Amino acid sequence: MQVVYLEPVPDDVEAIIRGCLPDGFTLRVRRAGESPVDAVREADFALVATTPLTAEVIAAAPRLKLIQHQGVGYDNVDVAAAARAGIPIGLTPEGTSKPVAEIVFLLILSLYRNLFIANRTLRQGQWLQWELRPQSYNLVGKQVGIAGLGRIGREVAQRAKAFECELLYFDLVRAPAEVEAEFEVEYVPFEDLLAKSDVITLHVPRTEETRGMIGAAELARMKPTALLINTARGGLVDEAALYQALTSGQIGGAGLDVFAVEPPGADNALLHLDNVVATPHIAAGTRDALADKMTAAFANMQRVAEGQAPRNQVE
Repeated sequence: MQVVYLEPVPDDVEAIIRGCLPDGFTLRVRRAGESPVDAVREADFALVATTPLTAEVIAAAPRLKLIQHQGVGYDNVDVAAAARAGIPIGLTPEGTSKPVAEIVFLLILSLYRNLFIANRTLRQGQWLQWELRPQSYNLVGKQVGIAGLGRIGREVAQRAKAFECELLYFDLVRAPAEVEAEFEVEYVPFEDLLAKSDVITLHVPRTEETRGMIGAAELARMKPTALLINTARGGLVDEAALYQALTSGQIGGAGLDVFAVEPPGADNALLHLDNVVATPHIAAGTRDALADKMTAAFANMQRVAEGQAPRNQVE
């Protein structure tokens, strides 16, 4: 059984992946510059993260039994083409939810405590022991608004409770009362989430309905001290409108792990603002998370090889 990993990765990352490979499977890693079409021709299983898995790629793999996404966002996979070919798509929530929730708080605290300004100026010989205090905040007691109370949103809520935050949430499908009670979250309409929250963190998939869900009108509803955190998908936020809101003082700051175009160009104006903390789509990018993901992904392939249905299948 041949598994093709469609992401060109460094040797040390490949070693982690190979270390999780079960007996009876071989692994082929696509190399930089190699076409995905060429890479999948002999594949029984395709393991994908960000590489576009188009209809052309799917058609080039007649032996393909499963498309296994190593995350939970699958907007880079042509779902209709996979369905026509009778190929199931499996997701890997394992190894994703907890590290993404962790980085949400890394971004919040970095912004609230002006971490990068403090670090940069200290290295330049400045000692801003007092100067940063008027622009620094506690997280304790703040209202955190969660847009999307799925797996990751619930992990965020669990951690926010430890900071003694008040938790609001909005979801197109309201959670059952017992879930709201367990996570101590209050459901509010989206407009109220925007207006009441000190921090808004996005945890929704990118769809036609959610694309641009944070634009000029939504930013105008937010508090002038509010933070916007996006570790979900680029395209959920209108980046031009966000830049205007950040430079005009309409909102306080933004923590961004994802962008509309990835990687963003050096001319992306958001990357040059002191009230933006940005990371290169690494929310789930830890050694621990990768090993968890690969173990779960390969286990799903073993199920399919044995004639069983995959877990966490896209319907």
